[in-house]
Amino acid sequence: MTALLRYQAALLARSQRWLAPLLLYMAVLAVGVQSGQPVLGSLGFAAAALLPVTAWGVHLCVGQEPPAARAVASDAAGPRRVHLAALLTATGCAAVLAVVTTAVVLLVSSPVTDDGARAVSRPSAALAGLLAALCCVLLGAAVGALSTRPVLRRRGWSVAAAVLGSVLAVVTAGSPARYAVTVLVTGSRTGTYVAPVLPSLGAAAIAAAAALLVCRLAARRG
Repeated sequence: MTALLRYQAALLARSQRWLAPLLLYMAVLAVGVQSGQPVLGSLGFAAAALLPVTAWGVHLCVGQEPPAARAVASDAAGPRRVHLAALLTATGCAAVLAVVTTAVVLLVSSPVTDDGARAVSRPSAALAGLLAALCCVLLGAAVGALSTRPVLRRRGWSVAAAVLGSVLAVVTAGSPARYAVTVLVTGSRTGTYVAPVLPSLGAAAIAAAAALLVCRLAARRG
């Protein structure tokens, strides 16, 4: 798996296709996160924006190999491992982005509530923001995995499914991503919040189930 992960990461880095989602994410943050704003609300906004970016990254990694190269890699290591390596590469890159973004937002934001009346602990905000970001990354990985090859092969349907799935994952009641982001947004108003541990565990379970499903399909469909 280590060799496959390096292979997938090298393909992604050399393709420079990662620039588009990264630049889009930076543009969204430039609009929604301003210096001096309350830290919890900014962390929630940054976390929510990671979900579609991660789904996009999964699409890039899963589809970046030419068919011939994918066939060779599948013959050598098995289609399940090859597909899993692509999913892990995209998820890992998004997780790194989540950590960096959380650190930047903590540095530029103000550790107070929306009304400025109460202080917010930076370490507690950092933990809550990082868990929320990772929760959105994991759900974004699940959305991306279920909306591209081998589940959906046509690009038009794949993109539409990724966009719809990303929106639903953020706004649907019961979604771990919505709960994690809501914790931050509500905490920014009230000053009371808890780190979204359970939503993160739920997102991890969903992502693992999605990865297991698509890897099995990859082994059958190629």
